[in-house]
Amino acid sequence: MKRGRWADRPDVLRRRSRDGVIRVATLEASGIDSATVYRRCLPGGPWRRLLPGVVLLQDAPPSRWQRLVAALLYAGPDAQVTGVEACRAHGLELGRWAEREDVHLLTPHEHKVISSGFVTIERTHRLPRALVRRGIPTAPVARAALDAARRHRSPDTVAKLLIEAVQKGGATVQALRWELDRGTPRGTAVPRRVLKQIDGLRSVAELHGRRVAARLTVAPTHWNPTVRTSSGDYLAQPDAWWDDVALAWEIDSVEFHYARADYARTLARNSRYAQSGIAVVQTLPSRLLDDADAVIRELDAAYRAAAARPRPPVRIVHGP
Repeated sequence: MKRGRWADRPDVLRRRSRDGVIRVATLEASGIDSATVYRRCLPGGPWRRLLPGVVLLQDAPPSRWQRLVAALLYAGPDAQVTGVEACRAHGLELGRWAEREDVHLLTPHEHKVISSGFVTIERTHRLPRALVRRGIPTAPVARAALDAARRHRSPDTVAKLLIEAVQKGGATVQALRWELDRGTPRGTAVPRRVLKQIDGLRSVAELHGRRVAARLTVAPTHWNPTVRTSSGDYLAQPDAWWDDVALAWEIDSVEFHYARADYARTLARNSRYAQSGIAVVQTLPSRLLDDADAVIRELDAAYRAAAARPRPPVRIVHGP
């Protein structure tokens, strides 16, 4: 494009950008001098400066995706996304706590790029092989989840994140421990403590349930077993199970049951419990924190009631 003609062809500049995000060096190579770029990024101008050397070809605030693109353009070709944005790219579901997070990037230790604006740069000697997700180089799930976890002190937030990494991201508890042992020690106290508690858990609610169960008169004999009839037909997989009295404990989330299919499955499960003579206690996750003493009384009473009736002919096929 000839110098001075770029203004007549904004479509050409957009094609040279990535979703409207472009390096100043690319603009200069297109015939736009740096003074013009700076002027167009002033308040009220048509463009917006996002990071040093990176511009958005619009005056509206950038989307999350545009911030991600800008961060990578700023950090250079060897950078990769880690932390919450990499977790999102891997399909993990994150809560509102993640909305305010900076874009966290890993770069080779010898590179001298520094953090700026909404970008946190972490120079590392342990740069993993990046995985491409939606055209974006991202750290593997275990590294990304722990990089996010190291920046938070809430055990529940960290537990939910790491459980998601295992259940939906394909990471293993062993891989998470490996990363913890070989990475920076900064911010690892909470993730290290949480990892000792979550092996085999399906949710943060179950973690709270185990804490409550530790105060029961009689603790559950199994967690997450598969319960079947004496003839082998599937009945359920309760969160906790007392095998000596055939008592099941289900920690049921209200949000989970907003979906019609999930609600129907819960009704069918409860029907199978009733038909098989299994006693069951259902508890909302919120009560494990807000009303734990009452939950303990209910479970203790349910155990006594279950022990007073003949045990139904059901069995478990696996469990701790």
